[in-house]
Amino acid sequence: MSSPYTGAQPPSPAAHQPQAQQNHSLAFRVMRLSRPSLQPDQAALLRFDPRDVFLPEDALTGPDPSPSADFLQRLLHPSDSPATTVPGDFTFRDRFLLRDPADTLALPGLLVLPQSFGAIYLGETFCSYISINNSSSFEARDVVIKAEIQTERQRILLLDTSKAPVESIRSGGRYDFIVEHDVKELGAHTLVCTALYNDGDGERKYLPQFFKFTVSNPLSVRTKVRTIKDTTYLEACIENHTKSNLYMDQVDFEPAQQWRATRLEADEHPSALKSTIGDLCKQPILIRAGGGIYNYLYQLRPSSDESGQTKAEGSSILGKFQITWRTNLGEPGRLQTQNIHSTPTASKDVDLCALKVPPVIFLERPFMVNLCLTNQSDKTVGPFEIFVAPSISGEEKYVLVNGLQKLVLPLVEAFESINIDLSMIATQVGVQKISGITLYAVQEKKHYEPLSDIEIFVDAE
Repeated sequence: MSSPYTGAQPPSPAAHQPQAQQNHSLAFRVMRLSRPSLQPDQAALLRFDPRDVFLPEDALTGPDPSPSADFLQRLLHPSDSPATTVPGDFTFRDRFLLRDPADTLALPGLLVLPQSFGAIYLGETFCSYISINNSSSFEARDVVIKAEIQTERQRILLLDTSKAPVESIRSGGRYDFIVEHDVKELGAHTLVCTALYNDGDGERKYLPQFFKFTVSNPLSVRTKVRTIKDTTYLEACIENHTKSNLYMDQVDFEPAQQWRATRLEADEHPSALKSTIGDLCKQPILIRAGGGIYNYLYQLRPSSDESGQTKAEGSSILGKFQITWRTNLGEPGRLQTQNIHSTPTASKDVDLCALKVPPVIFLERPFMVNLCLTNQSDKTVGPFEIFVAPSISGEEKYVLVNGLQKLVLPLVEAFESINIDLSMIATQVGVQKISGITLYAVQEKKHYEPLSDIEIFVDAE
């Protein structure tokens, strides 16, 4: 289907100047190929009848209705069917009756072509029907036609008949062709159509015509990255900026080489039937027009099987999205995002964490906090000391070290870890905090950040 290229802009005056004194026999007409739509119309509540295609309502009330009446009679009563199969009433008297629930949708019986050029979005395929018409009384011969797309970055040739010119275009005739272009750039685009031909006087003439349009972004992808230990979570929010619904056929995250990704989604109907048939009959995800959104969540883990090895420095790229969609009547679109980067985090040579705290802690009875010190570098580090730093605000602490106030730790080999038990005691019942556990490198004379506070409940027996 095609719609008139009403969005085309005329050539600029500078482009027209060389041709100002020439009267051209040929002219280009550009139409955009697009699919029709079902457009609800309150005036279309009257039911459409297939016979409307052949005869209008007033066909039988004209000056000479006999030809129309004969044709209608043959249409209503074919010779190979009984006369009672099709009613003979051809008026609108019963068109308003609702015989089917679909009649309330107020959909006309015919598809509607777009009445304007419409918007062109990134990722779509621009398809245009171009016709070069000869409006003169002379024949145009040896016509060389070129069509190309110009953007801010490049020129893309769509059609060139230089090697096989059109032999002739007769007076009142035309030459038609179709061009396609995958839209991969935003901003201003110009469709340039040129013709080089011999007119009726044998003069060689050059005709350029320019048609401008703008390419917009159909959707936006906003991402958030959160890292928890060795696991990275990527959230992507896709927003629809078009004026029509988008049905997402595919939203796939392609992780970088050092990552493996798993999409996290709620399983609303966990059943074997769903897992077997769901992939074959998967419903597309609908993102509504004018700002509709849909969120995706992915879990990323390092692809290396060596738990002690860290990912290479400088490889902050997580991956990119491949997105394909269709509009209401199935017109496809496809986009690929740029590489998504992880949030930069300061690398640590060593890491101290709390592995285990007793579930039941009694007042003034010693208990053990199990700690783990991991060397995340490729060299031997140490020795270290572990102690509980005093509160910066001067608040009294109710969970104290029991025994030696400092634990001395030996050297730790590359990518190795050691476990330590720190004896502590609580002096107050209720919810308390273990805070201030600090690691100190003896040789470097460096204090590391204290562990995050650990909440415990102290019982009075």
